[in-house]
Amino acid sequence: MSQSDPVAIFRQEAQDLLEQIEQGLLDLAHRPGDRDLVDAVFRGLHTLKGSGAMFGFDALAAFTHHCEGAFDRVRKGQALASAELVAAVLAAQDHMRALAEGREASIEEGEALLARLHAAVEAGGGAAPAAAPAETTYRIRFSFPADALANGTRPLPLLDELRELGACDVRALTDQVPPLAELAPADCCLGWEVVLTTAHPPSAIEDVFIFVIDDMKLEVEVLEADEPAAERAPADVIEAAPDAAAQAAPAAAGKAARGGESVRVPAERLDELMDRVGELVIAQSRLTQLAAGSADPQLRNVSEEIERLAAELRDTMMVVRMVPVGQLFNRFRRLIHDLARETGKDIELVTAGETTELDKTVIERLADPLVHMIRNAADHGLETAEQRLAAGKPATGHITLSARQAGAEVLITITDDGRGIDRARVRAKAVEAGLIAADAVLADNDLLQLIFHPGFSTAQTVTNLSGRGVGMDVVKRTIEGLRGALEMTSEPGAGSVVTLRIPLTLAIIDGLLVRVASARYVIPLAAVEECVELSPEQDLRSTGRQLLNLRDQLVPFIRLRELFGAGTQPDPYQKVVVVATGQERVGLAVDQILGDHQTVIKSLSSFHAEVETFSGATILGDGGVAMVLDVPHLVAAGQRQDARLRAAS
Repeated sequence: MSQSDPVAIFRQEAQDLLEQIEQGLLDLAHRPGDRDLVDAVFRGLHTLKGSGAMFGFDALAAFTHHCEGAFDRVRKGQALASAELVAAVLAAQDHMRALAEGREASIEEGEALLARLHAAVEAGGGAAPAAAPAETTYRIRFSFPADALANGTRPLPLLDELRELGACDVRALTDQVPPLAELAPADCCLGWEVVLTTAHPPSAIEDVFIFVIDDMKLEVEVLEADEPAAERAPADVIEAAPDAAAQAAPAAAGKAARGGESVRVPAERLDELMDRVGELVIAQSRLTQLAAGSADPQLRNVSEEIERLAAELRDTMMVVRMVPVGQLFNRFRRLIHDLARETGKDIELVTAGETTELDKTVIERLADPLVHMIRNAADHGLETAEQRLAAGKPATGHITLSARQAGAEVLITITDDGRGIDRARVRAKAVEAGLIAADAVLADNDLLQLIFHPGFSTAQTVTNLSGRGVGMDVVKRTIEGLRGALEMTSEPGAGSVVTLRIPLTLAIIDGLLVRVASARYVIPLAAVEECVELSPEQDLRSTGRQLLNLRDQLVPFIRLRELFGAGTQPDPYQKVVVVATGQERVGLAVDQILGDHQTVIKSLSSFHAEVETFSGATILGDGGVAMVLDVPHLVAAGQRQDARLRAAS
């Protein structure tokens, strides 16, 4: 987004405002009497309307004016913040978003939304009028830099905004207008002085200028009531000038400074920068390998310094890309609100671990899978209020979204306290679809995993929410595409739990480089617990069930040589790398441990997409390629192998 494109700047700021309005409305649905929430929503709508008019989004400003008017009536005690009013404004907000983004929006749809809004306001009318707040008189002086008009600033809509706050007297300031011979027609040379009497707080005045405050000069003076306007001394002042845009007066504005807090950077630039860091890490690995084979101490010193700097740059870049999952969880508050109204069920969303951080790319790709699972939990899992009361449960069903970090993974859990999964129905549907034989014996986890098969659905009727057999298979493919894993448990009558195991990042990881025969592989270092030696005696003792005795604990292990079909004799003293995911541990027998390695993960081609044991590949310092092992799938393979050996013994 170019800083010189005022329309792009407005659209980004409008999205932020719409998000704030939506969160305020959802909070208001639970606390309809909260005056602070009502004021916050009103101010958001007021700012959106004024800014839209200033940037030429007249249709948005006109539409938002009606929503602002509705909340103005709520603020004055002339209407109630009812559930119908909140739902109507939420629906209208989607229309505002389309207008702000420049998408085609139906006029008829807008009129229908406004009719619904007005009906909700009238239905919630009759509230006792609140006492009118005291009015204050302000003198406001403001001016803009010379290029303001060329950059899209429109002073007249700002003056109209001020007039809507109360009775005002406007005077143009011409002291900065140059002689006619020196006047540039495109320059903004005028200033304005406005004497405004309003019941609104000073922050409402600042909100009028919210999108231009960093590039203008603004002074707000409170005038004493017993003095003539021309003689009243200045009191609290808000100033915003090009050289001091971040210095807002707390007494007048009640807000922290705006300047210098953050910089908005397009996501594609972060992705490009991450790619460059990845290439730097590969080049640094090559330099390290060259320096290791050289006797030149200066080359080694430079190599070590570059390695340190590359590691610091990588860590910094990873932090920049990490965002809290709370940004993702907040999106589903609106979804739960809409699902509750659509299904007629009482549903409450509970979140935990919102500060847990994930790579922004992972966050973006998790949105759709979580939507599918939440919709299924609401439609299939949760019962109606009557059914829940009959079962001895509270009338309100709960869907819980939680996140926590476990090593190099983040565990995201979706829990509902509904009826649970009917295993008999799942089995019957699977037999009917030909997925399993009628007499097949399945472990409970394998039976539940059938739900994620393409086209599988246990719904008796098709609804707007689910029942068509699409969605859950997409969830599984997306999670596996993120190098993650999906687990499900369910207890009849108590609900279901779905756990997503997601890697922290998709770009660069610390790895352990190992050799199996002549090939090299990378094991994610965060999954490694310890490395031990597999002596020839232990190797011979484990020719049946492949178990390793570690401090009186038996740990199954996989011979990667056999798994990958190396076809050569193993080294005399093999090594076992013990890895873990969740509570499961398994050993990976390799020929040699080569050391740690900063791994830039490259995606596999579509031809190799079905190979579950690898999550990607990386380029080594000598130009060779090493495959990155997928630890969760290897652990699952170890469990299956151990189960087969147990059954055979």
